[in-house]
Amino acid sequence: MMEEHDFKYALENTRVVVQPRGAIETFGSTSFKFLLVSELMDEVNAVRVRGGRIEAERPRIMSALHFKKLLLEGFGESAREYADWLEEHPDAVRFLRYGFEFRKTDMEQSILHEPLESVLGRLEEQLNSSSESMSALIVGVDESWEVGLLKLTMDLIQRSADGNVGEWKRRGLI
Repeated sequence: MMEEHDFKYALENTRVVVQPRGAIETFGSTSFKFLLVSELMDEVNAVRVRGGRIEAERPRIMSALHFKKLLLEGFGESAREYADWLEEHPDAVRFLRYGFEFRKTDMEQSILHEPLESVLGRLEEQLNSSSESMSALIVGVDESWEVGLLKLTMDLIQRSADGNVGEWKRRGLI
């Protein structure tokens, strides 16, 4: 089981080398490929390259009513009263909801016996010359590599949110 310091270490040692050139679609689902490179701790000049696909569902606007239905389980009376107040004031708060589905069925991995920087350079060159705009290259920690993927998805959400909200506003949806 991972401890808090493991998460911090993984986040501090995860670096996105190539960001997806696109953003999360406002009105459709988005799919992007990733390559995650990590050094093996028990072998010199050995790296693991994992590849796969992440699917992002269409972002949704959550109203106060929807928020109330999703988040009140296990909360006390004061939380319920606040949710009731939100329901009476529907313009008080709106949330964006991004859903990601990590498909491990698309996963591939290999171990290369080369220095990390050599592998990263070659993969970065391949991705940058590719016509695929929704690909990412990440370097992370081998044992907690999925934390690196979560960091990538959170970065992508932050980069996409303003554009998604702007598109909804232009169409009069919010």
